[in-house]
Amino acid sequence: MAKKVVKDKNGILEAYTQELLKTNEKPKSVYAFCESIKISEKEFYEHFTNFDQLEESVFTYFFEATVKALSNSKDYDSYDAKTKLLSFYFTFFEQLTANRTLVLLLLENGKPALENLKKLSSLRVEFKKYVDGLGIKPVDLPKENLEKIQQKGISELAWLQLMSTLKFWIDDTSAGFEKTDVFIEKSIQAGFDFLSLEPLKNIIDFGKFIWQEKVKA
Repeated sequence: MAKKVVKDKNGILEAYTQELLKTNEKPKSVYAFCESIKISEKEFYEHFTNFDQLEESVFTYFFEATVKALSNSKDYDSYDAKTKLLSFYFTFFEQLTANRTLVLLLLENGKPALENLKKLSSLRVEFKKYVDGLGIKPVDLPKENLEKIQQKGISELAWLQLMSTLKFWIDDTSAGFEKTDVFIEKSIQAGFDFLSLEPLKNIIDFGKFIWQEKVKA
């Protein structure tokens, strides 16, 4: 039975990921892939330059689905910056967990190969824009130059935090990935405490959690 014709961007994306999950490897060529889903190469190239770009789009798809889900929440707009970021994390990692096999395939089980990190490039751009839009305010500093550095660094620090959470989630073997939920809560709290220079209790608590997990490993 012939497969359903898929021509739009999301249709091609879904068809590719399904084939990747079934075969555990990339199609031999764009031509062979297009033949298998009954579209022309021209239709493929209208949306993607190559398979690498397509795989990069998988992560922005999860990002966009997360933002859409949050925007559909009637309470989201009333949240403060920290609660919005927490909501993003929990929703985003729900997306990843629902597609864990695919994510691990794309990232080759978290190996830090440069080509795999490139698959997160577009996600990095979109996520940093999202964080900038939250209006997170650092503590007032007496020196203007330090304040500028801190402000510019917020989205970059947030990106590094997201990457550390992703790595923790990849390695997490707890039921329902409940330890990842704890990691998210403690890391976000510690991050905001750092920005506001509030008491270090939560940062120390987060450090103890990381230490305990590493010792057990």
